[in-house]
Amino acid sequence: MSEESISPALLALGWSTSRAREAESRLGASRLAARVIAQHRDRYVVGTEHGDTSAILPGRSRVQSTSAIDRPAVGDWVAVRASSAELEVIEAILPRSSAFVRQIAGDTTQAQVVAANIDVALIATSVNGDLNPRRLERYVTLAWESGAMPVVLLTKADLAESDEVAAARCTVASVAPGVEVVAISTLEGTGLDELTPLLRPGQTAVLVGSSGVGKSTLVNALLDETRLRTHDVRDDGKGRHTTTHRELVRLASGALLIDTPGMRELQLWSDGSGVAAAFSDVEALAEHCRFRDCAHMTEPDCAVLAALESGELDAARLESYRALMREVAWLERRTDALASAEARRQVRVIHRAIQRVDDPKRR
Repeated sequence: MSEESISPALLALGWSTSRAREAESRLGASRLAARVIAQHRDRYVVGTEHGDTSAILPGRSRVQSTSAIDRPAVGDWVAVRASSAELEVIEAILPRSSAFVRQIAGDTTQAQVVAANIDVALIATSVNGDLNPRRLERYVTLAWESGAMPVVLLTKADLAESDEVAAARCTVASVAPGVEVVAISTLEGTGLDELTPLLRPGQTAVLVGSSGVGKSTLVNALLDETRLRTHDVRDDGKGRHTTTHRELVRLASGALLIDTPGMRELQLWSDGSGVAAAFSDVEALAEHCRFRDCAHMTEPDCAVLAALESGELDAARLESYRALMREVAWLERRTDALASAEARRQVRVIHRAIQRVDDPKRR
């Protein structure tokens, strides 16, 4: 299959010959490829070769307690079939190339896919008061974990003096080594041209950050139209939350951008690889520790502790690294326990089914 044979509507959504080859076994005459544009409760908006339309999950999937990570998310490619109710029915999620995943808000240990099949993770934080190094480390960790390239956007640069913007850049560089930083003012139109190389045709970016940092205003600026609702900035310089759902929008450049609501909680869903990438400075120091399994606590000849003592490594940065690694370890223990409990439940279900077969009175 060549790109010439692919529908222009699918090409505009990021479909490619490589994706078509990967999905070939799940598609066919009765199934079409579609991309999830938005979700509204149990209804989805999907983009197909015939345009955007509504879609639902099969009835059984809607009522079953399916893990959130196994349900379609904005950005997902799915296989759909037409139903008699003039709604597309989502029959399968096609393989994800990447996914920005966090632990769902609250006490439940479950993954939530914020955006799927992304190439760039744009992490928005305003210069005037929202820049929180510890929270930023979490965003960068999940961005690296997703498989996308993180980029930090310093929004509302017009509300800060040039030296404040420079200081903010230094802060970001200290907690996100190697990550590109772009200062943006949508009011003055500055910094938007620096996003051009990051928003290429067919590429997908996700825009994440806290409420009120100007994400919707930025999307409107990139669209060159007022499409997403925004509120004025408050007297303290903070914005008001407006986005209520995740949505994929098509930019004039041919790039795709997933706008997301502000996140009040950002718990990790990580196997540790994202932490290692986000804290590459600490990991590089650890390479010089005497012991390969050094915990960087009291061990002799620990290069990390030596850097801490010399001032090369900030104490708050090291404590954040330790805290996130503890969170990863807790998550691993918790998910292992849940998996074991589910396996035991499945064994009980099978055992009861066998008993019903063997004992006619139980049927």
